[in-house]
Amino acid sequence: MNSALLFGQQPAQVDAGLLNQKWNAHWITYPNGSLKEYGVYHFRKTISLKEHPKKFVINVSGDNRYILYVNGKEVCRGPARGDLGHWRFETFDIAAELNAGTNILAAVVWNFGEFKPLAQMSNKIGFIVQGNSDEEQIVNTAEDWKVYKNEAYVVPAKKTARTVVGPGDEVDASKYPYGWEGFGFNDKEWLQPRLLSRGVPYGKFEDWDWMLVSRNIPFMEHTIQRMGLVRRTEQIDVDSLHFQKKAPFRIGKYKKVKLLLDQGQLTTAYPQLLVTGGKGARICIGYAEALTDGQGHKGNRNEISGKILDSDFYDRYNPDGGMNRSFKPLWFRTYRYLELTVETKEEPLVIEDFFAEFTAYPFKALASFKSNDTSLDQIWKTGWHTARLCAGETYYDCPYYEQLQYIGDTRIQALISLYVSGDDRLMRNAIEQFRHSQLPEGLTQSRYPSAQPQVIPPFSLYWTNMVYDYWMHREDDQFIKAQLNGIRNVLDWYEKQIDQTGMMGGMDWWNFVDWSFGPWTDQQPIGGVPSGAINGNSSILTLQFVYSLQMAAELFAAYGEKDLSARYTALSKKLVTATYERCWDKERGLLADSPDKNAFSQHANILGVLTGMFNPRSEKVMIHKILNEKDITEATLYFKFYLVQAMKKAGMADAYLELLKPWKDMIAMGLSTFAETPEPTRSDCHAWSASPNYDFLATVCGITPGSKGFGTVNIAPQLGALTSLSAVMPHPKGNIVVDLKRIGLQGLEAEITLPDGIAGQLIWRDKKIKLRAGRQFLGI
Repeated sequence: MNSALLFGQQPAQVDAGLLNQKWNAHWITYPNGSLKEYGVYHFRKTISLKEHPKKFVINVSGDNRYILYVNGKEVCRGPARGDLGHWRFETFDIAAELNAGTNILAAVVWNFGEFKPLAQMSNKIGFIVQGNSDEEQIVNTAEDWKVYKNEAYVVPAKKTARTVVGPGDEVDASKYPYGWEGFGFNDKEWLQPRLLSRGVPYGKFEDWDWMLVSRNIPFMEHTIQRMGLVRRTEQIDVDSLHFQKKAPFRIGKYKKVKLLLDQGQLTTAYPQLLVTGGKGARICIGYAEALTDGQGHKGNRNEISGKILDSDFYDRYNPDGGMNRSFKPLWFRTYRYLELTVETKEEPLVIEDFFAEFTAYPFKALASFKSNDTSLDQIWKTGWHTARLCAGETYYDCPYYEQLQYIGDTRIQALISLYVSGDDRLMRNAIEQFRHSQLPEGLTQSRYPSAQPQVIPPFSLYWTNMVYDYWMHREDDQFIKAQLNGIRNVLDWYEKQIDQTGMMGGMDWWNFVDWSFGPWTDQQPIGGVPSGAINGNSSILTLQFVYSLQMAAELFAAYGEKDLSARYTALSKKLVTATYERCWDKERGLLADSPDKNAFSQHANILGVLTGMFNPRSEKVMIHKILNEKDITEATLYFKFYLVQAMKKAGMADAYLELLKPWKDMIAMGLSTFAETPEPTRSDCHAWSASPNYDFLATVCGITPGSKGFGTVNIAPQLGALTSLSAVMPHPKGNIVVDLKRIGLQGLEAEITLPDGIAGQLIWRDKKIKLRAGRQFLGI
């Protein structure tokens, strides 16, 4: 992969006036037909400049999506996903792409209508450009722009059955207006756009189509990525070098050929195909995370014998016979395996090139982790690759099937982001978006942005936990205070669900906890829901509420609401007592999932430990039972995150590394990312399963905040069988550097560097040693 950025966006500061008054620019659209149905549109404007500007800042947005070109060069994609009440616009400097004299601004804007991704909220087709100052308002969208509906894009016949990420593209090149984005193109037949409302900034006016807010995350990464290996061909002899080194190859007339390409690892990218000739040919590109056998099983992801690419997600391109025709889908694709099928007619076709542009949120791995156990290196690498593919303009649960930002996933993803990259912008964005999703009754939606609402009450609690996490890791009082009322609303809803037993009663909505098998799947109408959720008195759901109440009590106390904090603390104690009295099974020495005591899980007992139900000595006994009982419902990859938190609280995290067999098994099965669940799994890439990247730093190295805002640092290593490790972790004020070596069975030799102005403590066994800023050598 070439690490050079393909686009030259220069993020700039929006003029403050544009955030407080109506824009002079109008939203513009196509003048004819429905504005809510599937369609791809092109907009152009020619401007003349007396001299080359040193700065030329513009503000741009579109619905659903847009790509902006300046003088034929792609400069930006957007808008960053949001909702209609918080519709993002991008502000950037295009001076480097402008000339003295004539210039062309052009954009492709599409609205996928009923076929749009589930994560895509939408009003109607629209496009807006607003110059940042008087000199730049020459670009403002108005009647002097031109618009064209691109009939080359074929309306999908139906929605894909297995994904909700939007449709594949089908393009008839004979109808495509090649060259539309640059000089020399004749746009005389293009239409005058229809003017919609003027641009309206958030909260300033009573009427609006889109309430505009400035983009708050960086532009996505776009880097060149060559195609992988040719693993299989039909009716053609082509090797991998044709794709890896841009070596054209010819397909004769009246041929049907097929090539299976293996990228070697899962990727999120825009494939780009360059062809010459082949008029009347049909080209189909299929995408899959993995191949499957005749029974639909994936098996080892590296093996292809007897397997097919079984996908309903395809792009189709029908060449017009022209020279160097290019096809690139409007939205990125997720794949490890890519199948190229070509059927020619009366003309041969030349594949000039086939490559991709990798895209993801531009996280940079500033952290590192090395130890004497080299098997952990691949877990670290695979986990970070998983996390990267599950982060774009929002966090994704999975990049192939859904691309939805779910709170349960996002809490874990955000911590991985903080620990490995130090970049907190996507976490802030997620917290804000979940607050924007809040329903009048108090709960957040479980995933957001989303065109289809969904409510998972435990995820609303995890949103409050996310705010707590941010409070502990970042000094940002204004941002935290803005979330407090939303937290209060979530907890108020939960408090109303307490019944006469002192536990949660029967719960509405989908009370998903984990994708565990057994009674949760067999006895419930929908998966992942524990006993007691529907009929009432679920120990798990009750203790999840307690877990959040305890964190909220700390937050509200810190911001001066002592009475509310005390009430939350008292309520949490009552709930713990009621749950223990009704669900503790003395004979088994375990907390049952409900008072019926006919189902037991790791989850209930994990939460019992996390909420302080047991004394310190009993916590160790409980962790031992959680890890060794054979006939209780087991936490899957997702909920093992909370298992590790319970182990840390009980002082038993030294056993953490022994839990990593499922991750090692996935790597042995040829996965390049970590899956949603143990085999058989739907999704091969789910960022909640990348939690080892957090735990290698927060648990094995033991690096955690010692006080709010990461104002101090605790380093409490849990080395397990490791004899040495070295790690770097980004802190808001600089890097934390840890180098540890065991001395015998109980001793430790440590070299630790803390950022300027940051103190802390090293905790090893029963000893606590003060740490200061800078580099220090310690022996225990």
